[in-house]
Amino acid sequence: MPEHIRLAVIIGSVRKGRFGPTVARWLIGQAAPRSTTTVDVVDLADEAAQPRFAERIAAADAVVVITPEYNHGYPGPLKEAVDSLAKEWYAKPVSFVSYGGISGGLRAVEQLRLVFAELHAVTIRETVSFHNAGDRFDAEGEVVDPEAANLAARRMFHQLEWWAHTLRRGRADRPYPG
Repeated sequence: MPEHIRLAVIIGSVRKGRFGPTVARWLIGQAAPRSTTTVDVVDLADEAAQPRFAERIAAADAVVVITPEYNHGYPGPLKEAVDSLAKEWYAKPVSFVSYGGISGGLRAVEQLRLVFAELHAVTIRETVSFHNAGDRFDAEGEVVDPEAANLAARRMFHQLEWWAHTLRRGRADRPYPG
């Protein structure tokens, strides 16, 4: 029987009218059938959640960062949140769901990979990216082409879960020397 994992999903945008919660609802729907996964949604726009940010990331076995791409980068509040922690990221797997215009947020993801490497986290190869995100969801917030998006999410979750189990066992066997 697979071990249970705790997944933190970070909504990285705090802008008024942001699209992140729509993407997060879809992603949570993808995680829901995974009976061995508990999801903790960490919305950076929720000021009440911020004092417990370190505690929530420390408790997570894995993290998914949902990020838009703003001006070829990721949001400043996301940078501030990520940089506010250190040991909480050590030997933790991190994956990405990005959205934006033509690049689908992938330029933001590439920058985040560098940041998380410096923080001793392990970023997952598989990502989910929504190019021209406004066209990828209908008025009710449902994905227009669910087959492709759901397949990308399944691939991402398979890798993320493997790393979550492997790194958790590694941290339990020997403290990470970060």
